[in-house]
Amino acid sequence: MIKFLATPNDFLNFQKHVWPWVAGLFLFLLSAGLWYSLADSPPDYQQGESVRIMYVHVPASWMALGIYAFMALCAAVGFIAKHILADLMTRAAAPIGACFTLISLFTGSLWGKPMWGEWWVWDARLTSVLILFFLYLGYIILVDAHDDPARGLKFGSILVMIGALNIPVIKWSVTWWTTLHQPASLLRAGGSAIHESMLLPLLLMAGAYATFFLLILLWRLEIEILKRKIATHTQRISKSGQADER
Repeated sequence: MIKFLATPNDFLNFQKHVWPWVAGLFLFLLSAGLWYSLADSPPDYQQGESVRIMYVHVPASWMALGIYAFMALCAAVGFIAKHILADLMTRAAAPIGACFTLISLFTGSLWGKPMWGEWWVWDARLTSVLILFFLYLGYIILVDAHDDPARGLKFGSILVMIGALNIPVIKWSVTWWTTLHQPASLLRAGGSAIHESMLLPLLLMAGAYATFFLLILLWRLEIEILKRKIATHTQRISKSGQADER
């Protein structure tokens, strides 16, 4: 086990040192990404200026899938190895992933209107991403619904691991079914179909999204650890008080 993930206290010590560096990297990538996306990148020869939605929509979609895959891995580690930090990572990541998925759905609708003439269609890719959003919400509700935090995290982990079956469906939906959504343009046989003038800002924005996720994850995980410590301390005080009364 990597040392900074060994215990919650090890992680808190690590977090204090790495957080400023992640914040600085995020600001750099975001600034460069916005500049190239809005000022330097050319309009598309077919879509015109509306193609700039891509720089928000595509990285958000990548993050929606990537964060859920990360949650599924953490949930499996927490469920099998009983590692509390893995469970807390799953819980800390869920609201962030839900926000990225909502951004993906919203910007996808904005992009779909000029391209398809509709704000929403029950396309295989769109529908499976909507299911992903409900999986995020389901996990958050399920974990918070239990009075016993340990049981809530356990049932939430099971839901996340089952929901991971939706990830390949999202990825390959444009191949398996007839769909309005365009196929992969970046990772495909024959190389990327995206021109380098658009690929650079897209990758910069993706990097900004990823570092933003890491930034908020570190912050939320610190909060989850401190909340757990407070709850444990409160329980000890309560048990000590009950023992004194006896």
